[in-house]
Amino acid sequence: MGFDITHVYGLTETYGPAAVCAKHGEWDALDIGARTERNGRQGVRYTAEEGMSVMDPETMSSVPWDGETMGEIMFRGNITMKGYLKNPKASHDAFAGGWFHSGDLAVMQSDGYVKIKDRSKDVIISGGENISSLEVEDVLYRHPAVLAAAVVAQPDPKWGETPCAFVEVKPDAVVTEAELIEHCRQHLARFKAPKKVVFGELPKTSTGKIQKFVLRDKAKSASAIE
Repeated sequence: MGFDITHVYGLTETYGPAAVCAKHGEWDALDIGARTERNGRQGVRYTAEEGMSVMDPETMSSVPWDGETMGEIMFRGNITMKGYLKNPKASHDAFAGGWFHSGDLAVMQSDGYVKIKDRSKDVIISGGENISSLEVEDVLYRHPAVLAAAVVAQPDPKWGETPCAFVEVKPDAVVTEAELIEHCRQHLARFKAPKKVVFGELPKTSTGKIQKFVLRDKAKSASAIE
């Protein structure tokens, strides 16, 4: 459509964008799927940010650049906040180990680019396996009938938690719960596929962000109670 999109990432606590997915000329020769995958990464730090890394929050050591080992994105530097107003405990917790803890779980790619896998509170732990809600949502969005999708944990007597998908369907499109579950199974490990699909308009903020806390409450997930 003629748009040149640059992917940026950051939090309120890290000024505006604190990272950018800096593009490489050789990416232009890749097919659209590969270009989208590379441009969809959170990228590398801005010059004004002293440090950006994916780290184990327990050991405060950087994860290997293998694209597999998950850790938490952490920042430090000139455009990171000093702390939360009149909340010393929250400030202390946020800067444990001398880095700002973003709450975003990610991997470090072999070329040093960061790729978010999920928010820490949105990871679904099913039978001891971690399931990224973003990974499942990405597959759901590939279905031609899906307009919007959000995945949260739902209680399960056997596995502890399983994925529950909330889906908003495009106007005039028709799709069943079984079709969407099978679609996910074709692109994911079977245990990552949603066990339930709920159709309807998704709750959103005034800026269009899906309100997952509302969906967690509907699914009765443990993380809905905060």
